[in-house]
Amino acid sequence: MKVMIAYDGSRNAKLALAQSVSLFRCNSPTLLLVGVAENPGDATDANETLFQQEYEELKAALKEGADFARQEGFEADWLLAEGDARKMLLHATQKHRPDVLVIARHSSKPDGGIIAQSLSYFVDELDYMTFGKVSAFLARRVECPLLILPSP
Repeated sequence: MKVMIAYDGSRNAKLALAQSVSLFRCNSPTLLLVGVAENPGDATDANETLFQQEYEELKAALKEGADFARQEGFEADWLLAEGDARKMLLHATQKHRPDVLVIARHSSKPDGGIIAQSLSYFVDELDYMTFGKVSAFLARRVECPLLILPSP
């Protein structure tokens, strides 16, 4: 069994990796962590520097995630792509043919003021009806089962 996990080193991605380890442990799958560094909008030196920084941080996060999976007894590898996250994850599933793709739902916590709490409630209600842009794109196009893990 091969489980592909969209991984960017964020809190939600780490939780998704930990949940995947727990969910799939009995199947002894190979885990493939896939990260995507999005290209900068233009080719200025400042954007190139930021892109290289993001790329190196993501690479380190992928290595760390794969090391965690190996410590848990899994065979694990990682892949770093460049471009639009939606398209690169779709391409990775087409190339590597996983049995399941795991992604974490994106969330951002507001600062806690009354307006932020009200907005958070409204956004939470909308979340029940919609997915994020990556989740929605993949749900319509990916050819393997897609597991979208909620963020706490």
